[in-house]
Amino acid sequence: MVMEPLTNDDEAGQTRHKLARSDARPVQWVISADPVPYPVALEAMKARAAAIAAGTAEEAVWLLEHPPLYTAGTSAQQADLLSDRFPVYDAGRGGQYTYHGPGQRVAYLMLDLTQRGRDIRLLVQNLEDWVVDTLAAYNIVAQSKPAPRIGVWVKRPDKGVLAEEKIAAIGVRVSKWVTFHGISLNIAPDLSHYDGIVPCGISDAGVTSFEDLGHLVSMPEVDSVLRRSFEARFGPTRDAGEQSLIGG
Repeated sequence: MVMEPLTNDDEAGQTRHKLARSDARPVQWVISADPVPYPVALEAMKARAAAIAAGTAEEAVWLLEHPPLYTAGTSAQQADLLSDRFPVYDAGRGGQYTYHGPGQRVAYLMLDLTQRGRDIRLLVQNLEDWVVDTLAAYNIVAQSKPAPRIGVWVKRPDKGVLAEEKIAAIGVRVSKWVTFHGISLNIAPDLSHYDGIVPCGISDAGVTSFEDLGHLVSMPEVDSVLRRSFEARFGPTRDAGEQSLIGG
């Protein structure tokens, strides 16, 4: 797992399209209507990533929700798990504890970096920019942060001059130059569910969501903006059914 801060605006403009495939082959765009159990999603991601590496499957972006749960990255500290209220799963990625649940849009990306420049730092930078662009469409000003405050953050002057809260988490793993895992963006989750962990090991800042910021939007609305913002950076997509990943 690699996490990097955004570059400055000039650098971001220069690298905006470097992750697009030269052959413009579209990425499968998959949306699951019902919550997907975490073990099912993890196995499906691993299988698709292996197939992409073997040249037998297409790239995919998978948008879904999970039932309430916590995931532990390879750096997770037991002391940061404050409650056993929800199941805890080993995510097999870097990072610490995070929460997934209803009202949170999770986007898992299975991309072939051999076709996209083999630059993991650039990938993470553009994942952050992708989220920031999506939020900007709703007039939410956000920014990424350097370690250890990895993710996308918004300022909360209503809670203090320097207060900020996390609205999106980013965590990727790369195997044989194929990515899996991805981002989680808080639309309208129950934020009290975060109380069972120290999110990403950061104890001095909170979490927020579209709803918490006063933006009442539907998941399909956000999905549409996510897709448009993704295509601006990574290239075209095409619709595909959930069965292309699970149950097929």
